[in-house]
Amino acid sequence: MNITLQVYWYIAIGASVFFIIQTIATFIGGSGSDTDMDIDTEVGHGDFPFHFFSLRNLVSFLLGFGWTGVSLYKAIPSQWLLLLAAILVGLFFIAIFFFIIRTLLKLSEDNSFQMEHTINKTGDVYLQVPANKTGKGKVFVSVRGSTHELSAITEDPEPLKVGSMVKVLNVENKTLIVTAV
Repeated sequence: MNITLQVYWYIAIGASVFFIIQTIATFIGGSGSDTDMDIDTEVGHGDFPFHFFSLRNLVSFLLGFGWTGVSLYKAIPSQWLLLLAAILVGLFFIAIFFFIIRTLLKLSEDNSFQMEHTINKTGDVYLQVPANKTGKGKVFVSVRGSTHELSAITEDPEPLKVGSMVKVLNVENKTLIVTAV
């Protein structure tokens, strides 16, 4: 067997074994960001929560590179064209990995309710809100497609009647500070 073909086989088999181990470890909880051996080269500060140079990306590249070299060894007569094709497929495997991870991260969106998300939102008065912070009332405010009934006070000189529209100005001690719209 030609030395070039042997190299492609070693890379393909080695990357495949490592990929299988890595996949099994991921499913049983043995793989996390601490075992990913990321090098400090972040891409974007909020858009990409992963790194370009990581062990996972290296395995993805070598998987595509090695199996392309093995598969196309006899089909492509030029060693340089074969090398180029293997590199391109390896980079394509990394792109697929990025797409899959980005899609999975969108599924893990934090939808927990936080009072601060109500600031500058509008709502409806459910129970009258007394004037000049003399008492609490209740308002309905919609945040991220979910409606919440929350305690509210107002600094307005007039009480806020049931059914009137209000705007949330601030949050103080888990109570909304609202004003009439």
